[in-house]
Amino acid sequence: MSVQCDVTGRRAAGEVMGVFERYLSVWVALAIVAGIALGKIFPGAFQVLSSFEVANVNLVVAVLIWAMVYPMMINVDFASLTHAGEKPKGLTITLVINWLIKPFTMAGLGVLFFEGFFAGLVPPDDAKAYIAGMILLGAAPCTAMVFVWSQLTEGDATYTLVQVAINDIIMIFAFAPLVAFLLGVAEVIVPWQTLLLSVGLYVIIPLIAGVLTRRHFMAKGGQEAVDRFTSGIKPITIMGLVVTVLLLFAFQGERILANPLVIVLIAIPLIIQSVGIFGLAYLWARGWNVPISIGAPAALIGTSNFFELAVAVAISLFGLNSGAALATVVGVLVEVPVMLALVKLVNGSRRWYERTITA
Repeated sequence: MSVQCDVTGRRAAGEVMGVFERYLSVWVALAIVAGIALGKIFPGAFQVLSSFEVANVNLVVAVLIWAMVYPMMINVDFASLTHAGEKPKGLTITLVINWLIKPFTMAGLGVLFFEGFFAGLVPPDDAKAYIAGMILLGAAPCTAMVFVWSQLTEGDATYTLVQVAINDIIMIFAFAPLVAFLLGVAEVIVPWQTLLLSVGLYVIIPLIAGVLTRRHFMAKGGQEAVDRFTSGIKPITIMGLVVTVLLLFAFQGERILANPLVIVLIAIPLIIQSVGIFGLAYLWARGWNVPISIGAPAALIGTSNFFELAVAVAISLFGLNSGAALATVVGVLVEVPVMLALVKLVNGSRRWYERTITA
């Protein structure tokens, strides 16, 4: 492993978890409350905002999502792919969990809870919408926050960069057909044209823009120049997320006030999914003699979600006031506390994990 690549990875991860990331659930909760209140006070204004659409894509939300997705794409380093063969066990765990297990277990839990356990608590149409939102979350592995989780667990920085880059490449080709298949199994009809447009808008274009931006700043001043630029635009990313959540809940206010329990109902299977996926990957890595510096980020990337993409696609496919969009935002709400708890579990179980590692 080159020293330069390791340094690049550690800088991408950051030395500490920022205030915004650590209290993400707090900001989201405040945006939820503000959105519901503003939606009640100014319903006409939000109706006007919802009308700015082209090909089922809300232009206001598209700009906000771009503000979230583009900066994180700058940290995707495809040069790290030269190290793809160095940690084959870790990559095997990452790819199998993220693409062959996680999307299907998420869909299964959605159906189990909303068409089974919670069948009498939510209307059938709403249940389908919540399942759709869960499927979108399950099919979108983490792209940005995994750098933070890896750094907090002393993960291998180069391996983290490699797994993110490979997941992003796979996402370009696999996300749309996987989502379409799982939604079809769940009997949720989606327009293929809108789904492909969403992938183009929120994955391919920002990824290309991120790669070109990274190349420009690397040539200009190396990784330090990249870090300065991403730090400078970070407030835009924060505002993009907060305002997007606010808009969603301004439209969802009536539904939530009529049934406030719905957020808890959505959160339950999402938390079970996160803990289950983490446990499977973490135990697999330990049983396969994978060092914890590889096993921890391999488990955490599958547990975390690319929720920005899930939110964007849910809005494009089902609308701002849909149950699918609501489910993806609940995913944002529960992610950080769940992931911090799992990070603490990794760090607390380090001796137990490493006791049987022989390779």
